[in-house]
Amino acid sequence: MTKPKVASDWLAGCAGCHMSFLDMDERIIELTRLVDLRSTPITDLKEPDASGVDVGILEGGIANTYNEEVALRMRERCKILVALGDCAVFGGVPAMRNFPGADAALKRAYIETESTDDSGMIPNDPELSTPVHVRPVSDLVKVDVFLPGCAPSADAIFYVLSELAQGRMPKVEGEFNNWH
Repeated sequence: MTKPKVASDWLAGCAGCHMSFLDMDERIIELTRLVDLRSTPITDLKEPDASGVDVGILEGGIANTYNEEVALRMRERCKILVALGDCAVFGGVPAMRNFPGADAALKRAYIETESTDDSGMIPNDPELSTPVHVRPVSDLVKVDVFLPGCAPSADAIFYVLSELAQGRMPKVEGEFNNWH
């Protein structure tokens, strides 16, 4: 039996969910016995296989057009999509910019901060091509498994990936709240 292929990527977030993934420590070795870990921010491969993967994992919210492209590509290339962490599940901290609006948030970040000199300006960069609101992943694509937390514990991530690797849909209602 071939091991299921797993790929992950991050969108608008802090990378804390992938750090929590690394907090599995030696269980990562156990996990690699169950899955073929493909593209991730922590491996050399940076995009999910064009031929597809079994499980795709997205961390972070949808905050710009690049995030949209990454989420659409992951959904297209995976059978099961996991929204990992509060930013992917709810929009998280990046969604706080929704209250003042993207323009006001960019102005505050690049022009009005106490550390900005007189030449401060908002960069003219396609990466800052922003939708009106930061959104959770499920607002753009179908999500199969939601694993909230800021960041979810290494135990919760290991449980979800172990279950998926063994062909079972994980149940995360409630019990993962007790994992620290």
